[in-house]
Amino acid sequence: GSGDGQGQILQRFPEKDWEDNPFPQGIELFCQPSGWQLFPERNPPTFFVAVLTDINSERHYCACFTFWEAVESPQPQSHARNGEGEEEEEEEAAAPVQPAQLFAPKSLVLVSRLDHAEVFRNSLGLIYTIYVDGLSVSLENVIGNLLTCTIPITGGAQ
Repeated sequence: GSGDGQGQILQRFPEKDWEDNPFPQGIELFCQPSGWQLFPERNPPTFFVAVLTDINSERHYCACFTFWEAVESPQPQSHARNGEGEEEEEEEAAAPVQPAQLFAPKSLVLVSRLDHAEVFRNSLGLIYTIYVDGLSVSLENVIGNLLTCTIPITGGAQ
């Protein structure tokens, strides 16, 4: 009806909480501070970083990349009836009207203890591009490659 809705977590990495870094509760509310609303037109993607502070006063940098996807309208609209005329005319007037295209926000979120906004923007932009272009690459592999790095041993071979 009104176009307002609630956010829903569709996928997360890691799938289970890490003991020293639990998943932020209510992150879906944080991603869309104005609420999850449908829009009549596709908005350009947005990016912001905010700092969340936990109960132990530790900072968590939360990078949010939001884009809009086309969605099916939940109900077809009908022509209004004027209450006059024959039954056949009323049946024609009740024919469904093609609903206008609506767009819903979808957010990619990266939470880190490190403050590297440009790295976050680039990483989320890469994930977005893979998703939108429909590339046949596993998102799990992409995320694993983004989060994995090899640190050489001090004084060891390069």
